[in-house]
Amino acid sequence: MTAPSPLAPAADTALLQRRTVRVLVLTQAVGALGITIGIATASLLARDLSGSEALSGLAQTAQVLGAAVISFLLAAVMSRRGRRIGLVTGYLLGAAGGGLAVLSGVVESMPLLLLGAVLLGAGSSANSAARFAATDLADDTNRGRSLSLVVWATTIGAVLGPNLTGPAGAFADAVDIPELTGPFAIGAFGMLGAALIAFVALRPDPLLTAREQAGEVVVGQPVAGSSAARALAAVKERPVLGFAIGGLALAHATMISVMVMTPLHMEHGGAELDVIGLVISVHVLGMFAFSPLVGILADRFGRPVVLGSGGLVLVAALLLCASSPQGMSWQVTAGLFLLGLGWSLAMVSASTMVAEHAPLAVRTDVQGTSDLVMGVTAACAGALAGLVVDLAGYPALALVTLALAFGVAGSAARAQMIDTTRRAS
Repeated sequence: MTAPSPLAPAADTALLQRRTVRVLVLTQAVGALGITIGIATASLLARDLSGSEALSGLAQTAQVLGAAVISFLLAAVMSRRGRRIGLVTGYLLGAAGGGLAVLSGVVESMPLLLLGAVLLGAGSSANSAARFAATDLADDTNRGRSLSLVVWATTIGAVLGPNLTGPAGAFADAVDIPELTGPFAIGAFGMLGAALIAFVALRPDPLLTAREQAGEVVVGQPVAGSSAARALAAVKERPVLGFAIGGLALAHATMISVMVMTPLHMEHGGAELDVIGLVISVHVLGMFAFSPLVGILADRFGRPVVLGSGGLVLVAALLLCASSPQGMSWQVTAGLFLLGLGWSLAMVSASTMVAEHAPLAVRTDVQGTSDLVMGVTAACAGALAGLVVDLAGYPALALVTLALAFGVAGSAARAQMIDTTRRAS
């Protein structure tokens, strides 16, 4: 058992926090390239391998479900070994998934694609965990801003990724693999780069340092009960955590269900792969580019207020998507942008609430459970999205998904009531 270190001076902690955020920003930028480059082609590859448009959303669904389950597992790793080891593990698993996705196209195997997609979810898990790592050494006045800066860094790789869809296809032709698998090959290299950056530069580990400063054991101390039981106990003790997790899960499900079906909706109207990639890039821009502003707003006006605003923006996005014709249109472009922006408002604010209210001793348990619930909810929504589009069309999907967006606003309202009551007492 490692003895705790003396409490570090506030100035030293602030300096370490700034360095940690810089490293996480770089890791996110590189890792996001690996994760998002396959967004525009995943549903198309799944359709080709399965021979069914009803099954076209399964690849993205498997990736989201993989991210959910692996987030929970990585949280357990981080609880024992720290953020650095957990992030490296996630990115390496994601790179392996990218390799399997390429192989699935070569041998024309849908099951292999789904397995690769599940492992690709580990890269998403690592990127999600990085946002929480940015809050380990933050204080109450800048927790939202620190988290949002790391989320913002995803913009660099995430916007670039879908725009590499065309060049990735040319790369695939050059190395004689199926065109739709090219993005996954490039993505695997991106996640390997992120793993290397985290392994070399994320020292000292922010979570282990926070525990040292709090007088807790750094590594290896067994904790009573299961991770899920500890997280559930924390939610019962602090109900605001439940509404934060609920709002986060519903916002993610709203975004995933519509986003994964948009490439098919556009292709049905004759849109080319490069054009589809451009619209996805606009969507990803909305998801990440304004995150620092969202973080500032969350710190200044309160997390529940920003979460509720995210729910209303999602409603506007869905109405635009429901009105969009097949192919390229201003409605689908604006709708996808607002879908990303509403997700950003909800993600940053709800994640900050989780980081703020989760007790340090079970912080990774609560955060891992939060991402598990978020991922499972989104995976279910993504799986149903393909069936809804096959039976009733894309506009019907957008209208049905309105129920989830209103749920985000409802979660925010309940969280605000709890926060107001707490402040009054």
